[in-house]
Amino acid sequence: TIYMSKRKITDTLNLKFEPFDRYGSVIPGMSWHKISFDKENGYGTYISKLEPGTKTINHMHLGFEEFYILDGELIDSDGSIFKKGDFVTYEPGSKHSSYTKKGCLILTFMRGINKPSKEK
Repeated sequence: TIYMSKRKITDTLNLKFEPFDRYGSVIPGMSWHKISFDKENGYGTYISKLEPGTKTINHMHLGFEEFYILDGELIDSDGSIFKKGDFVTYEPGSKHSSYTKKGCLILTFMRGINKPSKEK
């Protein structure tokens, strides 16, 4: 049982969301609950909540980013619509931004830093 002190259980039905500030300033309408996210190296897991009408900034993935849509839908910059149950993988070097008309809840797995990008 000594190893159980290294276990963390997250109650996803009672999350405390904070303003999403991963890029230095808050993205309006977006909040997150960090489960195991390390801002220094960009590794870890978090749940983000996007209110209807929220748009993310353009960014490039320096490492893998994967996410699972828990609820709602997210529209990518190329028009692809991700719905509840979709699991999306972005490889290193990919660039995009996303927005949501209806709002969404996303479980994200990060393996590297995202860099703001001017181009799509």
